Amino acid sequence: MSSFYALFGRTIALLVLVLQGACAQLPEHVDRPVSTALPSPNGTALEALVQQRRKADGARFESGFLLLAGPPAAYGSRLALIEGAQKALDLQYYAIHADASTGRLVRGIRAAAERGVRVRILLDDLHSTGRDALVLGLAFVPNIEMRLFNPLAGARGTSLARVLNSIGDASRIQQRMHNKLFLADNVLGVTGGRNLGDAYFGNALKGNYIDVDILAAGPIVQDLSRSFDSYWNNERAYPVQSLVKRSELEAIRERARQADRELADESARAQNSPPPATPAGEPKPGAAPTPAQLARAWDEKPMDLRTARFVWAPAVMLADQPGKIPADKGAEKTRAPGLVVSQPGDAASSSRRAAALEASSDLAAGSDTVVEGLLQLIGQARSDLLVISPYFVPGPDMKQAFAAARGRGVRIRVLTNSLSSNDAPVAHVGYARHREDLLKMGVELYELRSEQASVSNAFGSSGSGSLGESRSMLHSKVLVLDGRLLVVGSMNLDLRSQLQNTEIALLVRSAELSRAASAQIERGMREGSWRVELDGGSLVWRAPEGSGLKDTSTEPDASLTLRLLLRLFGPLAPDQLL
Repeated sequence: MSSFYALFGRTIALLVLVLQGACAQLPEHVDRPVSTALPSPNGTALEALVQQRRKADGARFESGFLLLAGPPAAYGSRLALIEGAQKALDLQYYAIHADASTGRLVRGIRAAAERGVRVRILLDDLHSTGRDALVLGLAFVPNIEMRLFNPLAGARGTSLARVLNSIGDASRIQQRMHNKLFLADNVLGVTGGRNLGDAYFGNALKGNYIDVDILAAGPIVQDLSRSFDSYWNNERAYPVQSLVKRSELEAIRERARQADRELADESARAQNSPPPATPAGEPKPGAAPTPAQLARAWDEKPMDLRTARFVWAPAVMLADQPGKIPADKGAEKTRAPGLVVSQPGDAASSSRRAAALEASSDLAAGSDTVVEGLLQLIGQARSDLLVISPYFVPGPDMKQAFAAARGRGVRIRVLTNSLSSNDAPVAHVGYARHREDLLKMGVELYELRSEQASVSNAFGSSGSGSLGESRSMLHSKVLVLDGRLLVVGSMNLDLRSQLQNTEIALLVRSAELSRAASAQIERGMREGSWRVELDGGSLVWRAPEGSGLKDTSTEPDASLTLRLLLRLFGPLAPDQLL
């Protein structure tokens, strides 16, 4: 009976802690010192490098772009920005996971701060719990400031307690800052779909995301920085120190260390061998990474920006305002939600190519959100539209935009996740309920095959280097219009991105970049995806080219149990929550 009482006591203690957490509130009268991006990148090594590259290329436009389709380029570009920054690093992310890959980036960021670089990190607060809360320790490093956007009150030991604490404010949980920016000296920056973590850099053991970023150089980065500043100085952004104490982080760190020791001991017992040694230095906030993961995370080399091949082109930025997420009660009211659209300010903006981009930006400027702006741009498509959206839940506006484009004779091809490759299977329900309507209007649908030898096979990028056989999950957010306008951003074509999350995107008017992206997408559709068709009124999935698989009339690679669960509970979930 003593064991029963011990268990009962622990249960009561847990409930008390949860209830205490449920009483937690966000702090009031928080001090948020205003700061802004570097006024000018002049005088920095990165600015000199950009100007040298532009002059060597004889570029007509001042901003340059490099598509980052594979993990090595995505990881190496960020390392290069960290090591090349002399004055400022600004990071804005939905999620930063405490693991082997991020550990290497974090050490670089700390080194940058030590050499005098001002670092600002803005993180959405939903995932900063458990082990991942360890990244908040950066806030206590000299020369690094860190703020959490739209935070949830309560302890960070587990996600459950924080969700229970916020159960009366469901909108706060639903509405998230989904933007992704990695900016150096206000002259070079990365944006796109990737968060920071092993799964985004081909370094996870069980599953890796297929993602796309774009490296931007020149004046367009100043537009990205202005967007960052609008979030950083917003009343929804709370300095980490106002929410988390050092002692709380140390308790989380100790629990993580204990979990790592137990996992290492268990692995050693299973293999009848001593636990693997880890490199000397500070404890890494990773979940007992394997030697192969540590080697990859440590051995990835920074991109050589001196030889990176930029495409110089006019571009504009679309960004949701932070006011898209309501402020806390009693907080100072800020400008109403709306879309921020930069203008192509290159010296050659009078050219026909830049003028066409200005027309696009003027059209998007009449919209309230990034996704609505993109729907307006789809209204300009005349021949071809390629879409990658991992979570594709077309609301009435999207379906209307697709129907109108089809009416003009536009070919529309959409690549999204299959049920088996979707890391949020319930989101698949919102797509599946519209699938037949889309096919009937002539939209071509492709769904990613989940089990692949490597991430590179699915998206046509070489050298991804994922760790052996891995589940692939689509996470890229890309549009290509008429083979001349490339859009890369953080947004999905779903109601969550349209109505709730804040997003950011770059629109680049470049036939060269559009061709490169289209080739990768088309290869991924052809060789790494199931094509969904209607055959006699029933859905059929055509096997990827060269896969040796057979066509199927049921969701491929998904278990019967999963299919039944989604069929039972899926209809209960409205599109805007998926």
